[in-house]
Amino acid sequence: MEIKKVFVVGSGLMGSGIAQVAAQAGYKVTMHDLDDERTAKGMESIKKSLGKFLEKGKLTQEQHDAALANLETTTDLGKAGDSDIVVEAVFEDLEVKRKVFAQLDEICPPHTILATNTSAIPISSIAAATKRPDKVVGTHFFSPVPLMRLCEIIRGVQTSEETMEIAEKWARSVGKETVRVLKDHAGFIANRLYMPMALEAIRMLEAGVASPEDIDTAMRLGYNLPMGPLELSDMVGIDVMMNASLAIYNDTGDPKYCPPPLMKRMAAAGLLGRKTGKGFYDYSSGDKASYWKV
Repeated sequence: MEIKKVFVVGSGLMGSGIAQVAAQAGYKVTMHDLDDERTAKGMESIKKSLGKFLEKGKLTQEQHDAALANLETTTDLGKAGDSDIVVEAVFEDLEVKRKVFAQLDEICPPHTILATNTSAIPISSIAAATKRPDKVVGTHFFSPVPLMRLCEIIRGVQTSEETMEIAEKWARSVGKETVRVLKDHAGFIANRLYMPMALEAIRMLEAGVASPEDIDTAMRLGYNLPMGPLELSDMVGIDVMMNASLAIYNDTGDPKYCPPPLMKRMAAAGLLGRKTGKGFYDYSSGDKASYWKV
């Protein structure tokens, strides 16, 4: 099956990023969200990102204009009806995703592949909401999507080999390098390995072992990471990280994935990182600043 039309459900950080790379690759892309305000915000994010690529010489004016011409937005989920692949990038909540997939299953023709960008929820749990579990697959992109090279292709219990191959070929066509996750285990590869480190960093901060700056510096300099675990948590969103860790914990029962109390309190208080202006660092001035008292 040849993919020509792409439908992205969700216009936030991940959804707009996926829509952008698909449009840059030449696909006709429709980006959906619940209201015009959200889709407009998503398009502004895409325009800003494409503008930066243009300024840096990574895109020509012709490529920039072609990508924008390939994009349209909608608040009507029914517009997914002529899509070859739908990529869901909504809130990291199983019931929310199951509701979306049940609707898409009724809307989309039999050939349409339904992909989820979940970062941790088992694919089979989402696929169970449809009558086509063989055509449901995980395509886990990483943030920011236009810059990060990885996409995990995750097989659910009933995902067909044909679906895996088409999804993998499509992800590579939008400029990503892929890895296959052959068993449907929450957290997949990257988050299953990364999450314990991030949670342990929060536990160390909670216990007063070191400041956020020193924890992040130790990991950047000691392990040659581009970003420390607390910096990355702020960028991804502390609520997103918490929901991902809970998904793995609920699936495995392994206590190392249980969110520490500090993480829960920060999420409840709205200290979610960059998107709210404050997390483990203060971003209210526009730059990352220290404020944590150990």
